[in-house]
Amino acid sequence: MEEQTEKKRRYSVKSSGRGGARPNAGRRKGQPNKISAATILEQVMNQLGRPFEEQLVENYMNCLANQDMNMIHQYDKLFLSKVVADKVEVDMRVTEDVLESKKQAFIAAMNAMSKKEAQ
Repeated sequence: MEEQTEKKRRYSVKSSGRGGARPNAGRRKGQPNKISAATILEQVMNQLGRPFEEQLVENYMNCLANQDMNMIHQYDKLFLSKVVADKVEVDMRVTEDVLESKKQAFIAAMNAMSKKEAQ
């Protein structure tokens, strides 16, 4: 009986339900925001004594030698996603002639709109 009253009291207090700051919540003062990829790669290089890329290639070559098709597939996906991401990044760069052609298209569109409104 005593346990029931204790449980009832414990859950009978309603919270405001509005969220907000809580005491001692969040990151402590002086701690960095995030671990960067550069920091991780630097630590890997310090531990291995060589760049991560070299280790990655060696691991891939070991998978090929051992004919581990599952891991080969995983490496292929990894490499392909990197190549495609780099390709998209290169394609997204704006050159002067692309910028000029966009500017001309915008001017033509504005002229066409103003001619429609004038009619």
